[in-house]
Amino acid sequence: MELISKALFWVANSLLIPDIIILLFLFIRSLFLIGSFYNQYMIKRRTDKQLGDKIKNLTPSTIGVLKEALPEKDNSLFTVYLRDLLTSRPSEAYSDFLISNFENEAEKDTALSKILAKMGPILGLIGTLIAMSPALVGLSSGDISGMAYNMQVVFATTVVGLVISAVGLITLQFKQRWYAKDVNNLDYISRVMTEKPEDILFGNISHYGKSGNEEFVSKSVTEKVNG
Repeated sequence: MELISKALFWVANSLLIPDIIILLFLFIRSLFLIGSFYNQYMIKRRTDKQLGDKIKNLTPSTIGVLKEALPEKDNSLFTVYLRDLLTSRPSEAYSDFLISNFENEAEKDTALSKILAKMGPILGLIGTLIAMSPALVGLSSGDISGMAYNMQVVFATTVVGLVISAVGLITLQFKQRWYAKDVNNLDYISRVMTEKPEDILFGNISHYGKSGNEEFVSKSVTEKVNG
């Protein structure tokens, strides 16, 4: 039993260095994510300001105006798919295909944030538990300096893991909200593009027919009262 415990202790201690290396790698990756997230935020803000009102008030006759308003140098995910949607022939099947591909690409873009949000606390906890064991051994043997060093590792892995998780969680929440809005806009634009002219015509006829019937009823009642 003692041999098994020593083997398990050796395996656990051997995981500390790989755990710290992975934590440092994810921390550096989270710093790059913050930079790309800020750039994406600025592009998203500018795009919404340019296209927000045009999408909201979109009609089949103003699709060309929306197409001309697209930023030429903007290669963000939403703008690329919106440009493809506006330049293609109106088709429900192709619109659904584009929107599905957009959702897949959006899922790929949020994958890093999900990994950071989940793996940060896990790796931090692993580093904490592994470094805690020699710290307790140092405390029992009176090695205060060794215990202090291991406690530094305990706190460092915990803090770095939580920072990584916070970066992943915050960016994930914002990106999910952005992409949900983008999918809604793409779906709305595709519906406007594929709207059949006869549907609009029948809607107008129905509206005017209803007004005509109301006018006829009103005229009949007036004639009966006068009669």
